[in-house]
Amino acid sequence: MPHPPRPPQEVTSRAGRNVPAAVATGLGLLSVVGLSLAYKIEIFVALAIAFMVAGLWEIAGAFLARNIRIPFIPLIIAGVGMMLATWFWGLESGLIVFVVAAPLSMLWRTYMPKGNALTDGVAGVFALAWIGIFSMFALALAALEHGAFAVVALVLLPVASDTGGWLAGITFGKHPIAPSISPKKSWEGYVGSTLGALLAAFLTVWLGLGLPWYAAVIIGLTIPIFATAGDFSESLLKRDLGVKDMGSIFPGHGGVLDRVDSLLFCAPILYVVLTYGFGLN
Repeated sequence: MPHPPRPPQEVTSRAGRNVPAAVATGLGLLSVVGLSLAYKIEIFVALAIAFMVAGLWEIAGAFLARNIRIPFIPLIIAGVGMMLATWFWGLESGLIVFVVAAPLSMLWRTYMPKGNALTDGVAGVFALAWIGIFSMFALALAALEHGAFAVVALVLLPVASDTGGWLAGITFGKHPIAPSISPKKSWEGYVGSTLGALLAAFLTVWLGLGLPWYAAVIIGLTIPIFATAGDFSESLLKRDLGVKDMGSIFPGHGGVLDRVDSLLFCAPILYVVLTYGFGLN
């Protein structure tokens, strides 16, 4: 069973993060994803599965901070199965794997020693639903006809939203959105998030995917809502678990889940809008 990750403690700026390390790490991650899409999309599939596994590892460690022991091994097997089923046979197949795996993981937990089996089992199903199912939508986007461009949109939209919100927040932020959850998130920052997402939407949705301009506007206005919801949701979870970051694997960024929390929330809505709203298949 993994141990609770140790979050980085160094803070060097008003932004609340080690800015040079954060920029270098962010550019490095974007480069790796971009190269995988440019060379062969199956490499991105492997990266997505690896990130999903790392996310489950991190949340298993975070739960240990509250003495919650989720059934890690069956969850990893189930998560990989969900991702592979989605890539080869579609979202419905991935969901079927989840429906089968969820009760089996709870049954597995009853044979693990110590702790509260019911609490641990439910926490495990929550982790698999949050990280596993939301990650499936990233592969569902990659499986579309213009999958590489759809994945670029999935990555760049939350990144642009986060960057715009961060810049506007540290420069103009005075009115917190929800100070009890995330005191650094401000309405001024949210405006910056929206502007950043709109710019990214026109580049990826309008120019990249060739959809109408109003599709870019709809997506650009929608993504900041779900990206912010993802940030707030993880902030609430980390507060309840008593951890600062989910991990410390990325210098200046924290853990995998600290980087992809907004992306996980944006993947389902982007898939729904692109496929059901504008007929991308």
